[in-house]
Amino acid sequence: QVQLVESGGGLVQPGGSLRLSCTASGFTLQYYAIGWFRQAPGKEREGVSCIDSSDGSTYYADSVKGRFTISRDNAKNTVYLQMNSLNSDDTGVYYCAAGPWATSELGVDEYDYWGQGTQVTVSS
Repeated sequence: QVQLVESGGGLVQPGGSLRLSCTASGFTLQYYAIGWFRQAPGKEREGVSCIDSSDGSTYYADSVKGRFTISRDNAKNTVYLQMNSLNSDDTGVYYCAAGPWATSELGVDEYDYWGQGTQVTVSS
């Protein structure tokens, strides 16, 4: 059974950091592009970052460039999203997803498998 599980979310103060993890079961994550998405209350799901399976190319939404870093650990079948300098606009449910390729479009429709999400709340 193909499954993605996110972890690492929580409550953090503005300016703080969190590291999210996306762990796969039932398939080998290194052969897929992995994207991170988020959805704030009342808003559409938006792409945050993605990493390609072939050459490790990474893409970021303008809103997180310079603050977020995506990486993968193939031995652990896990992709990470390191989030620094968090602000209230980063609040939302964060999802990871697997698809055939990564593009700068960070489109929701490009991904086939989705996790259940992990809540990130940035508040003082």
